Amino acid sequence: MLKLAIAQLNYTVGDFAGNAAATERHMAGAAAAGADIVVFSELSLCGYYPADLLEDAAFLGRLDDALAQVIDASRRVPSLVTVLGTVRRNSGPGKPLYNALLAIQDGAVVAEYYKQLLPTYGIFDERRHFEPGPEGACLLDVAGHRIGFMVCEDGWNDAGRDYLVNPFTALRAAKPELVISINASPSDIGKRQQRHDLFRAAAERTGLPVLYVNQVGGQDQLVFDGASFAVAPAQGVAFEALRFQEDCQVIGFADGRFSDADGAALAAPDPAGLSVPDFTRRQIVLGLQDYARRCNFTQAVVGSSGGIDSALTLALAVEALGADNVFAITMPSAYSSEGSVSDSVALCDKLGIKLYTHPILALVESYRDGFGAAFDQPLQGLSLENLQARVRGTILMEYSNTFGALLLTTGNKSEISVGYCTLYGDTNGGLGLIGDLYKTEVYALSRHVNEHAGREIIPEAVLTKPPSAELAPGQQDTDSLPPYEVLDDILKWHIEGKRLPQAEAAAAGGFVDALLVRDDGRKLVARILGMVARNEYKRRQAPPIIRVRSRAFGSGRQMPITAKY
Repeated sequence: MLKLAIAQLNYTVGDFAGNAAATERHMAGAAAAGADIVVFSELSLCGYYPADLLEDAAFLGRLDDALAQVIDASRRVPSLVTVLGTVRRNSGPGKPLYNALLAIQDGAVVAEYYKQLLPTYGIFDERRHFEPGPEGACLLDVAGHRIGFMVCEDGWNDAGRDYLVNPFTALRAAKPELVISINASPSDIGKRQQRHDLFRAAAERTGLPVLYVNQVGGQDQLVFDGASFAVAPAQGVAFEALRFQEDCQVIGFADGRFSDADGAALAAPDPAGLSVPDFTRRQIVLGLQDYARRCNFTQAVVGSSGGIDSALTLALAVEALGADNVFAITMPSAYSSEGSVSDSVALCDKLGIKLYTHPILALVESYRDGFGAAFDQPLQGLSLENLQARVRGTILMEYSNTFGALLLTTGNKSEISVGYCTLYGDTNGGLGLIGDLYKTEVYALSRHVNEHAGREIIPEAVLTKPPSAELAPGQQDTDSLPPYEVLDDILKWHIEGKRLPQAEAAAAGGFVDALLVRDDGRKLVARILGMVARNEYKRRQAPPIIRVRSRAFGSGRQMPITAKY
């Protein structure tokens, strides 16, 4: 029986010392557990994705040093084969680098494979930095078993990518007993099921069992959920590692089937996985934890309006960083309702966090009067509304600069889509937690937070009151926008379309189709699409947001600012 150690780890881009040390530590652990081979993830030595750091000679030099260190360490575990991801140089024509998989044993590279399919869609831009590897299969005999290799996108031809090359074809012809795929596959709603379906179908079509090893952790906007798995034609998905945490396990393989390390049958993973709200909460919490840790933040601050968006942001921040490290500031104005303050107090009491009060009426009046004196023009209407948001944004940034806390923005995807947010005001901050959640999903996740905690964290008053920016007398969001139940389906149809999970795509598409047969419906859809287009400049200047859906704002949706639609 072949013993396979899966090293599902959380890497930091550019932390060569830390990444190499983790690699060596798990090599030693795998050898001690009797494994024949230990498998790490794609670009594990440098972290995924280094982007234009790959054009820095010093970066590549340090990567070479880290690889040399790991190769030398392999002499201490001479019977173990180590499979990892790194960068190799291309001496021929084309781009100078390959996205490489190396198999290392006893101080030598015993197999080397270069990723053939380089994604350039959505959040990926690997053709910017890498040259595709040559066609064909890479094989290695380990403990009497013939193993083939691939890297991430190489296995995704069947997902409708329409590549001219399918690496599975060469592997099927080469007839290995097992294929090992190393991956850096970011998670989003539905991605786990997509991976399982795709590789189960490939295994059945080719007759090849596959071990799929993924990384875990947050990197900028992206979150990697781990969830490494093994799939075989005779078993389907036979094994799955933990989600949203590091996990290192040894499993067995013989006669085309996976087992535990002792040869016993594995318990098949739950096909249903996590519920959407549970997945979303864990994705955001891990994304914030790693963003803060990697950027050297230990504390966070949030402007607390008494509304649902800031309440959910605070609750998620507390789960990620702890109550002692999260601070809220309520900044009542002339138009703040009594509930905006009292609901903030109730929320922060339930969360166990410090709430500061910083009224802004005098500041707003000073700015208003100063503007009138300087320009002989009264400050009123939208300009006066936005001034209140900008004063609040300034106060929050003052706190962040003074105390070193990460300022979290509270905008949701519905508002960001249509520009229902104030630039340099409520868009201020270093990271957005809920910017990839539509408003209706904000409510759903807020209720899930309460259910998960087993008590009321987000007060019912916050969950039930009509949403309002409270920048004008009696203001409600529906003064400027259609109800969020309507708006969100239009936005999903327009922004994500076929990228939505099938049932969600059908619901949104059907809703919009029904609107488009009516004059008022066509006008509404046209108005919303116009708002989305006109506000690209705001999104371009917004802080990064943690990606939850397949098409998040940022690198996932690239649109021009100056264009005629």
